[in-house]
Amino acid sequence: MPALLRYPVEKADHHRPNGVVVIPAFNEEATIGDVITSAFRHADLPVWVVDDGSTDLTKERALTAGARVLSLPFQIGAWGATQTGLRYAHKLGVDFAITMDADGQHDPTSAKDLLETVVSGKADVALGTFEARGSGLRRVAWKMMGLASGLDFRDPTSGYRAMNAAAIEALTTSAASMLDHQDIGVLILLVRARLRISEIPVNMFPRKSGQSRIFSTWRVVFSYMIHTLSLALAKRQLRRNQPSKQRNTVA
Repeated sequence: MPALLRYPVEKADHHRPNGVVVIPAFNEEATIGDVITSAFRHADLPVWVVDDGSTDLTKERALTAGARVLSLPFQIGAWGATQTGLRYAHKLGVDFAITMDADGQHDPTSAKDLLETVVSGKADVALGTFEARGSGLRRVAWKMMGLASGLDFRDPTSGYRAMNAAAIEALTTSAASMLDHQDIGVLILLVRARLRISEIPVNMFPRKSGQSRIFSTWRVVFSYMIHTLSLALAKRQLRRNQPSKQRNTVA
């Protein structure tokens, strides 16, 4: 990613963790400024916005709000954009990362609870959960993911996470690059890497604009679930072939 390397490393601040907030964004001009401002206030970390080929003013408003913007030449999806930020963090030797959405659903006041979980060493990954957001479509998807994969997570599609350097590294691999979404496939990779995952209750808000690109219609959900369940079933088969493998840890 030569275009990203022109950015300097943030100056060290010995009063806060060596971390960063990574926010993937595609056409989120209506919300990105407020999300960044709140992330600065509550996470107290540098904020990187990965602009996923937006055609609106997302990049300009992110810069105005004080974020560093990593611009992609075309849209690669939320997970691809998130992984771009994590790859850059790994390259710069960042110790901790928080990933959150740009649409205003993830409440930044919960960021410190997630970060404290990994900074303290209680877990390698803190997964922000908010079960009340589960629509009928979403709950069906969650149930099927759990049954197929054997993983027991209350909110497996949450992209609101904090992670340490080991988890960042695990999510910058070529295997992680093959994923289309940041849900059960990401959790499978983390479990395979024998990383400890804790679920931390967080607050989430209703989407301020637009709608979920995944849970909008049954047709879209069906296509999404075919892909996701294939990953989950592959993981279960792997576990059968490796009976001594450590299971995921859920707080």
